[in-house]
Amino acid sequence: MKANTGVKMIPLQGEAFGKPMVIYPTLLWDDDRAVLVDTGMPGSWETIRQEMLRAGIPPERLQAIILTHQDLDHIGSLPEIVRELGGQVEVYAHELDQPYIEGTRPLLKTNAQSMAPILAMLPEKEREHLQWLCENPPKAMVHKTLADTEILPYCGGIRIIHTPGHTPGHISLYVQDSKTLIAGDAMVYMNEALRGPIPQTTLDMEMAVNSLKKFENLEITSIICYHGGMCQNNVEEQLHALIR
Repeated sequence: MKANTGVKMIPLQGEAFGKPMVIYPTLLWDDDRAVLVDTGMPGSWETIRQEMLRAGIPPERLQAIILTHQDLDHIGSLPEIVRELGGQVEVYAHELDQPYIEGTRPLLKTNAQSMAPILAMLPEKEREHLQWLCENPPKAMVHKTLADTEILPYCGGIRIIHTPGHTPGHISLYVQDSKTLIAGDAMVYMNEALRGPIPQTTLDMEMAVNSLKKFENLEITSIICYHGGMCQNNVEEQLHALIR
């Protein structure tokens, strides 16, 4: 019998680097297990937990956290979740971003040196908080590293797509049952339009744009962008326009 699977965006409203924003981690589930894709900024776990309960998914069903990459707004609440749920949750990420998530290397973007221009413009209280985050970023062990084209046996199958450029180990996910692409930061959705990666936050723009070609042959009915939410209008047409 086919499992009942679900996909739910979890909108998290807050502020990052002095600007308001909404970001969208994604909750996936089947009859037995739940998977969280990305974890928001530090302090987001309680909101995520409440959204899980609203969807009828108790936190005890959460068995995996998949991180699309190392950026602070994606790994921020990881330590809180791991601390509370302990050994029931396995953390997945690409090996190229693993050392940054685990804290053996400083985050490529959110470190004191790279953030210095932004820090200088912030009010004192916000500057001190962000400075502290740069010096004490969230970190947790990655239990399993992921490879391009690998399929995880959750929720009818989750295909891993290595989409480097935004970071070296950036990944996107294709949820096979629902034909949903979880793009991470490979794309953004603004004003009802799909757009490519944001140059200001992308380490290698040429590589990031080339990575979009990996989506070309997928049958996609919806795309979830971490920044902007869900695109369901003319999805393949918009995607092919970006790839061309």
